[in-house]
Amino acid sequence: MQETIFEFVTNYGYIALYLLLAAGIIGLPIPDETLMTFGGSLTASGGPWSYTPAVLVAYAGTMTGMCVSYAVGHKVGKPFLYRYGKWIKLTPLRIQRAESWFHKYGLWAVFFGYFVPGVRHFTCYLAGVSGVKPWKYVLFAGTGALIWCVTFFSLGHFIGENIEGLLHVIHQYFGISLLVIAILVLIGVFLYLKFRKKTTM
Repeated sequence: MQETIFEFVTNYGYIALYLLLAAGIIGLPIPDETLMTFGGSLTASGGPWSYTPAVLVAYAGTMTGMCVSYAVGHKVGKPFLYRYGKWIKLTPLRIQRAESWFHKYGLWAVFFGYFVPGVRHFTCYLAGVSGVKPWKYVLFAGTGALIWCVTFFSLGHFIGENIEGLLHVIHQYFGISLLVIAILVLIGVFLYLKFRKKTTM
């Protein structure tokens, strides 16, 4: 499947990148990080793409998927997701896991969810189900999406010609590293808020 995706992107360029990332965020089985890293490699010296336009297209595709997911969650509610979500990998277990994350961390779950395997596809639906105000959702989702896109496109850009040999390693292990970073940042935010609360009492 990975080779098919690369061929599709190579043949149809930015349009393919946009459509694949939007579909991946909605829940279709698209290897998002691998796709963006490959896209970043196409912006390396002598590549067919330019870095800034490619990142903007990836960001637009990601936000399209996030907004569609939010709208679906807002309109149909959780019972619908439990009944039909399995068609886009929204299994009851994954929904419960993401729901636990969302209730615990609120919109920070949307922000960091991009970097957590198996979570980013679901937090956006739950944000819609929970009735989060659209402007708050766009703020958190948009900021997280921008960091996510820039991270992986920059990685692919700087790896350049060595991309194919490292894609397998990135797909398997890079998500774990980012998960650790996300957890450390969450702990830092938690400690900061706790300390701030104590100083204001």
